[in-house]
Amino acid sequence: MELSDLYSEKILEIASNQPLPGRLDNPDASSRKVSRVCGSAIEVDIKVLDGVIVGYGHEISACALGQTSAAIVARQIVGTTAAEFRDVRLQMTAMLKADGAPPSGKWDDLRYLEPVREYKPRHTSTLLVFEAVVDALDKIEAKGESAESLGAKS
Repeated sequence: MELSDLYSEKILEIASNQPLPGRLDNPDASSRKVSRVCGSAIEVDIKVLDGVIVGYGHEISACALGQTSAAIVARQIVGTTAAEFRDVRLQMTAMLKADGAPPSGKWDDLRYLEPVREYKPRHTSTLLVFEAVVDALDKIEAKGESAESLGAKS
């Protein structure tokens, strides 16, 4: 398989039609992640209420693979519990690094990224959004605060 085979029509379609959520004004946490391999970067903002992600924003500068995973996350993350998102991240990591099955249900479009498994240098950019969101969730948990305890309005 050639590197150009990674960029299927479906991946290019998702990347080019991605939602542009922008940044959140008052996030509970933010995280910036950069791939040392390719220079892809993403900064995410999240709001969490009672363990459910109720707000999401991002700013991204990445290849089509990073844009595709970020686009799918932007479409599906609101309404997802923190625990479910952590599971999706584990499934994505297992899919790329351990021949695991792709995530299913509302995360089913992530299956289009399965061919990335064969290209280790592309794993980081594909997983960047997942690492950033989990880092932001970790920051919220470390503070022991949620949007509700901060008195924020959703």
